[in-house]
Amino acid sequence: MTPAEIIRAKRDGRALDDAQIDAFVGGLVKRDWSEGQVGALAMAIVLRGMTRAETVALTRAMTQSGQVLDWARAKLDGPIVDKHSTGGVGDKVSLMLAPIVAACGAVVPMVSGRGLGHTGGTLDKLQSLAGYEVAPSRAVLTRTLREAGCAIVGASARVAPADRRLYAIRDVTATVESVPLITASILSKKLAAGLQFLVMDVKAGNGAFCATVPAARELARSLIEVAHGAGLPTAALITDMNQVLGRSAGNALEMREAIDFLTARGPREPRLEAVTLALAGQMLSLCGLAADPGAGEAQARDVLDSGAAAERFARMVAGLGGPRDVLTARFAGLPKARVQIDVAAPRSGVIAAMDTREIGLAVIELGGGRRVASDEIDPAVGLSHVLACGTRVAAGDALMRVHAGTRAQAQAATLRLCQTITIADAAPAASPVLIERMVGRVNPAAGPANAPSRMG
Repeated sequence: MTPAEIIRAKRDGRALDDAQIDAFVGGLVKRDWSEGQVGALAMAIVLRGMTRAETVALTRAMTQSGQVLDWARAKLDGPIVDKHSTGGVGDKVSLMLAPIVAACGAVVPMVSGRGLGHTGGTLDKLQSLAGYEVAPSRAVLTRTLREAGCAIVGASARVAPADRRLYAIRDVTATVESVPLITASILSKKLAAGLQFLVMDVKAGNGAFCATVPAARELARSLIEVAHGAGLPTAALITDMNQVLGRSAGNALEMREAIDFLTARGPREPRLEAVTLALAGQMLSLCGLAADPGAGEAQARDVLDSGAAAERFARMVAGLGGPRDVLTARFAGLPKARVQIDVAAPRSGVIAAMDTREIGLAVIELGGGRRVASDEIDPAVGLSHVLACGTRVAAGDALMRVHAGTRAQAQAATLRLCQTITIADAAPAASPVLIERMVGRVNPAAGPANAPSRMG
């Protein structure tokens, strides 16, 4: 079968069979398909969609397009579980979550990514720690998992290479916004990482890929059903991204907040704590280390408060080449920006809303993210002391603090950021950070995933 025949079939709204999907994925890896042909099929999928069976077949084929990790010989002590977030501003949850879950008895080989669009990347945050290796050898990765129970690393070029090429073409052909293609992209890399269980954090709001809860629900349901169809038990939480998560946005600043969170230096930001513990509870419940998510949350809080999670984090950082004194109060290894300026409230009132996407773009403009893949990141820049929605302020109070390389950059960011915050006379209606919990049946052939349950 030729590429043109496969493209025509999808263009005309027909479902692709396994052989056609295998031919497409093989063409991606072998480069038998041109960029134009790949883009044409991607656009046909955006316009015509894919059935669940097609998406499962695409996910499996992309998983098998490269190396698939097998942990059986590694003799790891615990169920192998991971979490993936669809991305947000200030989302440093993975930095705390992996060691928390590891301290509870699971093994977390967390394959993370770099910043994408207006959202930050976990690998960029970790690389603000001098020496931290995001692409370790298999031997170093295995040793770190044995000693720390967790390792946050990047995907090898040999993992799901079909997805690597497909995504690069989607990025420049306006074909990113497709639930089947997003689903296959995420899950192919997770399945290739040798996971036994997966929990998804699907963000909804003005700082997320999914701007609305219905859109987030559609993506979460697709991820759950396709993952189960491919043999990976998966659950999802839909969480709010209508404001910065935590008090910081920017690589070293978020790393500092994560370390402070783990070591209890100061109060933990409530929304960040709620999301982190809820995801931990779901992970522990899904992999059988807790009777239910509530019991899992209690276990997670215990290891967080006891310092056991912080110790796992320190072992992970040291095992992957980072500083061994990362938890000490005197640790000064994180870079600091030369200029710091507060964003002043223009009037008195209550913070009613924030344009979270625009805040993320402001961090990129400071140098904290990439406009193109080749851009160098300044790990020191970003925002700290970000006030949450519902906070009452007086005129002139600091809404957040800008960390910049130059005074001109700081002043430009301050003017831009002031426009992202809405201050009203009355407090807005409280909105939960945890919106829905979705858990699918193990056998998708038995029917659709279970209905979501509301979380207050």
